[in-house]
Amino acid sequence: MDYRRTHKGGELREKQVGEEVTLSGWVYKRRDHGQLIFVDLRDRFGITQLIFDPDCSSEAYQIGFQARSEWVIAVRGIVTLRERGMENPKLATGKIEVRVQECMLLSRAKTPPFSLSRDHCDAHEEIRLRYRYLDMRRGPLIENFIMRHQVMKVARAFFDVHGFIELTTPLLGKSTPEGARDYLVPSRIYPAHFYALPQSPQLFKQLCMVGGVDRYFQIAPCFRDEDLRANRQPEFMQIDLEMSFAYPEDIKQLINQFLTTLFKECIGYDLSSPIREIGYQECVERYGTDRPDLRFDLLLHRLDEWIDRSQATLFREARSEGGVIKGVCVKGGSRFSRRELESYRDSLLPFGVCRFGWIKREEEGFVSGVTKYFTQEELEWLAEKMEMRAGDLLFLGGAAEPLVNHGFDHLRRQLAKDLGLIDPRDYACVWVTDFPLFELSQEKEKLQSVHHPFTHPHPQDLVRLSTNPLSVRSLSYDLVINGCEVGGGSQRIHDQMLQKEIFSLLKLTDEEISDQFGFFLHALQYGTPPHLGIAFGLDRLIMLLLGTEQIRDVIPFPKTQKASDLMMQAPAPVSAEQLAGLKIVAQEAENLWI
Repeated sequence: MDYRRTHKGGELREKQVGEEVTLSGWVYKRRDHGQLIFVDLRDRFGITQLIFDPDCSSEAYQIGFQARSEWVIAVRGIVTLRERGMENPKLATGKIEVRVQECMLLSRAKTPPFSLSRDHCDAHEEIRLRYRYLDMRRGPLIENFIMRHQVMKVARAFFDVHGFIELTTPLLGKSTPEGARDYLVPSRIYPAHFYALPQSPQLFKQLCMVGGVDRYFQIAPCFRDEDLRANRQPEFMQIDLEMSFAYPEDIKQLINQFLTTLFKECIGYDLSSPIREIGYQECVERYGTDRPDLRFDLLLHRLDEWIDRSQATLFREARSEGGVIKGVCVKGGSRFSRRELESYRDSLLPFGVCRFGWIKREEEGFVSGVTKYFTQEELEWLAEKMEMRAGDLLFLGGAAEPLVNHGFDHLRRQLAKDLGLIDPRDYACVWVTDFPLFELSQEKEKLQSVHHPFTHPHPQDLVRLSTNPLSVRSLSYDLVINGCEVGGGSQRIHDQMLQKEIFSLLKLTDEEISDQFGFFLHALQYGTPPHLGIAFGLDRLIMLLLGTEQIRDVIPFPKTQKASDLMMQAPAPVSAEQLAGLKIVAQEAENLWI
């Protein structure tokens, strides 16, 4: 028989009763009822019940009798109504079944290492990653991949309409400092020389603007050898674009339209537009982070003035050490027990917020172990500033400013989760702008770019570039959705002299500049248009649309948090012959590479 399907697994209905059909798929369940054998046949489109009885061909009946879980079969049969009372309302095909006439066994299967039930899988994630193809077959992952397909389709259609040309940039390039470690690829033809896989197509897309492309677009693979977390993978995809002769407001308006279209077409959600903008300094001050979740309030307030005029030794110590004091008011938070309050305190300790306190406002007054440090007048002033009412709770924390911001960002998110302040069906987008152009390196010895060294300084701050570079803002912008950074971009430097000055401030020597960026500076000499761009983390965007917290859920074959592929067992050693071809010698005794 011919195994090509006439219908998909979830397609048949009552209107097909009496028709001869061909179905192909996997045996999901098999039930032997004496002479009748029932098989649930599954493909990615759904499940259809089959009946094998002695009236079908002997070969078909024998296959039905022997069939086991995940065998692949094809059947030809007649669509019939199920007997009254035997319908299955949980299935789209629950009112019909197919009475088998012929059956073809296409492949046998070993017993799977875990249940392939759509609704439940209790296997450890490592097992599911090792058998990723089986986990896919359950169904939910494929639905995630369909969303991925839909997002890419909408993106391509949208940017095509707006005049963007889709190009492909190289994967084998040169190692340039971009903030993370490169994945390196040794060259066989040029011993001791390496290609670098792109952390982003940054330089290539800027060179496209130099080349006159005008508007570039790509769904680009990127690679970063960095520590992983739930929303990060060593290889990922970006929706990457660049445009000439435009200002930041132009690209933000374009992206507002794109996201409105994307959310509407992919999940039917009407995104608020235009997207709100917050400056970096205000963002960090009020939310403790440059990636704020705006689905709830719980704003942070600086309380240095209050502490400075009080006698609260607990917090004045933080001030004397150059720290700051911040507070957050929790409406209705006085219902928290002392044990719960202590758990919040403990959660801040890993962030370095060691000076911590809480104050409840009850009808009869203020309740706390730290109220003894303040006068009634000081407490009343504090309550007015924080808009504390009876039944509210105030958290206070003091430490170095970055520590307080980091800790209270964590506290703010945890409180919102515990208090049920987040609607998972809601999306809050925000542009964060006016980032600093530079920051100090960890060693505090030199400047480093907050984004990348091709970011244009804010025109109003150019006069301070050489005298006070840490005060200079950049023409950069990040897009944050529900507390997750999904995109970032900037106006680029198109003037070669300004680009050289930036490299000089970063303390790159002439030799380093020439070696790492010589080709790029050379291109800037031939007439470079003003240009800017943005890149979206495709995988993170899909995570948000699906409401999942794991980036691995939206990637067909992801790596673990230790950057290993459990299915392919990669990374893995290679043969001595391969290494010899690359002029690399392995010293096995010392486990070193030369």
